Amino acid sequence: MFWQEDEDKTLPYQAPDEVLDLSFAIRCKQLPIDHAWELSRAICRALPWFEHEALAGLHTIHVADNGNGWLRPEDNQGLLLPSRRTRLELRLPKHRIQAAKQLTGQTLSWGAYQIEVGEAKEKAFSNAAALFARYVISAETESEIDFLQRMATEIKQLTDFTIKKMLCGRSYHLYTSTGYRLTRHLMLADLDNQTSIHLQQIGLGAGRQYGCGLFIPHKSIKTLKPTE
Repeated sequence: MFWQEDEDKTLPYQAPDEVLDLSFAIRCKQLPIDHAWELSRAICRALPWFEHEALAGLHTIHVADNGNGWLRPEDNQGLLLPSRRTRLELRLPKHRIQAAKQLTGQTLSWGAYQIEVGEAKEKAFSNAAALFARYVISAETESEIDFLQRMATEIKQLTDFTIKKMLCGRSYHLYTSTGYRLTRHLMLADLDNQTSIHLQQIGLGAGRQYGCGLFIPHKSIKTLKPTE
C-alpha cells in the first residue's frame, strides 16, 4: 500500500477527446463471468482492425456483484445475467469511433453465447482524482508490494507523475489463448487532471483488448485513511 497525504490538486479542466469510450446497448441472456478473451475474439472477427489498434480496449461486461438472489462467485467462474441496462463498452481512439459503430445490428457469438449489439453513444473521460482498474496483469510470483512498486514505476515513466496513493484489491485468473493470467484490482487516488486523463487513455500494462489495464473513474477516496 502507498498512502501519503497531499493537498487537493483538483482544478477546472477540459478533457481531451483523442480517446473515448463507445457504449453499446446489448441484448444478452447470459455470459460466462470470465468472457473477456472470447468476446475480444468475437469483436476482432467483426472489426478486424481492432486487434491491431494500439489504443483499442474492451471493458469486460460487468453487472452488480449481487442481486435477485445472485452472488458473484469469488473464483470468477459461473455465469452473468445481464440486464437491460448492461452495456458493452469499447475504449477507442477518436478516428476509430465511426468504424466501430458498425457493430450496431450485429450479433457477437461464441459457443453457446450471443450478444445482440444495439445503438452506441460516445462517452468522454472525466478528470477523476481516483481511478479503478478491475484487471491489471501481474506476474504469478509477484507479491502485492512488488506489484504496487512496479505500477508506481510505470506510472512515473508514462506520465512523470509520482503516485502517492494506491490500493491493490482482489486477484483473479483470466483465460487467454496462452493460458490463465493472474490479474489484480488496482485503485489510484489523488491524481491530477492531466495524469488522470492520460492514464485513462493509455492504461497500464498489457491486455487492453481483453479488458486489462483499463481505468474508470471511482468515487473519491481523498478523505479515507488506510485503516478505513
